[in-house]
Amino acid sequence: MVQKILKKLNITQLNDMQMAAGKTFADDLHDIVILSPTGSGKTLAYLLPMALSLDTTSERLQAVVIVPGRELAAQSADVLAKMGIGARGMGVYGGRTAMEEHRAIMKNKPHVLFATPGRLNDHIDKGNINPATVRFLIIDEFDKCLQMGFLDEMKKALRKMKGVRRRCLLSATNAEEIPDFINMKETVLLDFSGDTQTSERLVVNRVVCPEKDKLPTLCSLLKQMGNGGVIVFLNYRDAVERTWKALCDKGFVAVHMHGGMEQKEREEALYLFSNGSATVLVATDLASRGLDVPDVKAIVHYHMPLGEQEYIHRVGRTARWMNTGEAFFLLAPEEEIPEFIEAEVRDFQLNDTLQPVPVPQKTTVYIGKGKINKISKGDVLGFLCKKGGLSIDNIGRIDVYERYAYAAVDHDKVDQMLRQLKGEKIKGLNTLVERLK
Repeated sequence: MVQKILKKLNITQLNDMQMAAGKTFADDLHDIVILSPTGSGKTLAYLLPMALSLDTTSERLQAVVIVPGRELAAQSADVLAKMGIGARGMGVYGGRTAMEEHRAIMKNKPHVLFATPGRLNDHIDKGNINPATVRFLIIDEFDKCLQMGFLDEMKKALRKMKGVRRRCLLSATNAEEIPDFINMKETVLLDFSGDTQTSERLVVNRVVCPEKDKLPTLCSLLKQMGNGGVIVFLNYRDAVERTWKALCDKGFVAVHMHGGMEQKEREEALYLFSNGSATVLVATDLASRGLDVPDVKAIVHYHMPLGEQEYIHRVGRTARWMNTGEAFFLLAPEEEIPEFIEAEVRDFQLNDTLQPVPVPQKTTVYIGKGKINKISKGDVLGFLCKKGGLSIDNIGRIDVYERYAYAAVDHDKVDQMLRQLKGEKIKGLNTLVERLK
């Protein structure tokens, strides 16, 4: 069963931390604290053994995963779905009404809820979920949950989940203290944190900008890196907006993300970046945690990280799992790399030759029919191949939602495909097909 799941997730084997977590889950009922670097696969470390312990024939809620933010909730639920073992998961978080989520809970009857603390208590207080049936409680990025002041909310939820028999806390960095609802005398600590600043798979570079305005240097660097996914980190929302707009004006296919954006805008930006439809994600440190995008080629510190933990989580977005990656510090005149950076830093020379703006590998198309029309991923794939003239190799990620679907298609095939699909029907239904704007 495990090997089948790993194959579906395109993973060849579990690492030492994940195997230790699985063994601990199987051997006893002690609580577990897992410390392991960002990018080491902590989500799968708890999700795989926990999911295999669920009774998928039941309609009861059996596990709650507390997370600090909506992006991690949505991505973790997506990983559970991709495992394909019949366990139903759902993310609940702010940014939409609790009533809307309650209707989805009643319809989907999830086995696992991935929840932010406040929204979890909201559903418990309103009787939308039954906390008494919950057997597994996971707190992912518990250090971040504590930093954000969620301790009282988490305690309140736990008091109502009296049937919990296994607690598991996960973090890339150790918190100043472990919450007192975890009895460390009866807890197994799996400490794989090691030296979280450095990785033999990560190359750290220094790029000196000739002037205070770093944008020309950033553009040259992005052109030199080609069409691989790059995350550019800045410390302020308005700076993210300005930099993103400037890159778009220069022809880059870029998206942006910060805490001041609407939830749907943030999710759409992340979607386009993760499926290869945008080459650059410009973001605040909001994007440094909980985003599991496997093919990030590099991260760029446009602004210096504010502290060691921010640095650790930023660089953890690349060189994930067994992949390699690069990090770049853009230094204005008289600017220095922060003293807390312990990594070996090499000087990077920009290529003086003119290079083109990178073109994304994929373009995301919108299809105006979804689950409500009984449309499946297979229907979308067949529609794009049979009527759109594509081969399976031309199509990447497909996601079908309630009333519409998205598909990532090879960038150089989109125009021809759209022409061929004009006036065509999917499962006998007229539908709109267009680029996602």
